[in-house]
Amino acid sequence: MKKTVLVTGGAGYVGSHCCKAFATAGWNVVTLDNLSRGWCDAVRWGPLVECDIRNSTGVRAVLDTYKPDLVAHFAALAYVGESVADPAIYYDNNTRGTLALLESMRAAGCSRVLFSSTCASYGVPKHTPIDETHPQAPINPYGWSKMIIERMLEDFGRAYEMSSVSLRYFNAAGCDPDGELGERHEPETHAIPLAIEAARRPDRPFTILGTDFPTPDGSAIRDYIHVNDLAQAHLLAGDMLVARGGTHVFNLGTGVGTSVLELIKAVKRVSGDDPVVRRGPRRAGDPPMLVASFAKAKRELGWSPRQSGIDFIIETALRWSDSNPPA
Repeated sequence: MKKTVLVTGGAGYVGSHCCKAFATAGWNVVTLDNLSRGWCDAVRWGPLVECDIRNSTGVRAVLDTYKPDLVAHFAALAYVGESVADPAIYYDNNTRGTLALLESMRAAGCSRVLFSSTCASYGVPKHTPIDETHPQAPINPYGWSKMIIERMLEDFGRAYEMSSVSLRYFNAAGCDPDGELGERHEPETHAIPLAIEAARRPDRPFTILGTDFPTPDGSAIRDYIHVNDLAQAHLLAGDMLVARGGTHVFNLGTGVGTSVLELIKAVKRVSGDDPVVRRGPRRAGDPPMLVASFAKAKRELGWSPRQSGIDFIIETALRWSDSNPPA
């Protein structure tokens, strides 16, 4: 029989790509999204239920109707800068919302959750590459909101036999190579789409947020991972949860860091256009370097990134951007 996954936040960037991957692998996919930051037209693989995860009555009805084997939980606010300026909405939406979701799952007898976590829970790295044993010490409310959820999942596992996998993403990037899905945020804060826009639109320069970091070229270094590689990791983790349960944590990255200045050069190389660049101050809550070790995911899930070369990431993002130009 086909397995069913309920995808919260499935109308968003990573969630929608994962919906496609689950459907392609033969799962029944049901999306639950309040559409506050998602896109209705990104829901193409199964039904969409418009509902907020904090609406316990609505979530319980969806769980009772579809009886999912797994909940893949992506619904969250995810802007570091916004979390610093307005932390209350992050603890309300991300942390309290997840608690409400978990309680709805308990009431419905649904005991497996695949959680979209973040490398922001590590804070400023003490060593690189970062593995899962690295201390978690977030430096922004977004990171804290996710780290608290990870602790909730550990506690729910011990107390209520709820199984979970927390996937700590590094920098999700790129777009569906088939062109069916892309990266759309309002406002857009992610480096690659902004750099592409600066290459195509000279009137919209790209701002480098900090050139005085303790890195080789002074700009921040990040580990960019293609969204399709993230989706494949979710499939493998979902199969593992259904097969044997437990409480697990995995980093999802490539082990390769790319600085912002290197990224600008890559966009020029791939697009043929020179992004217009200006220099600005650091953004509050940004560590200088985040690079993953994915050794545990390779060992236990059999996963490794296969589409995450920086040029391929930019190629897929560029194709999407050229086909769907920002207003």
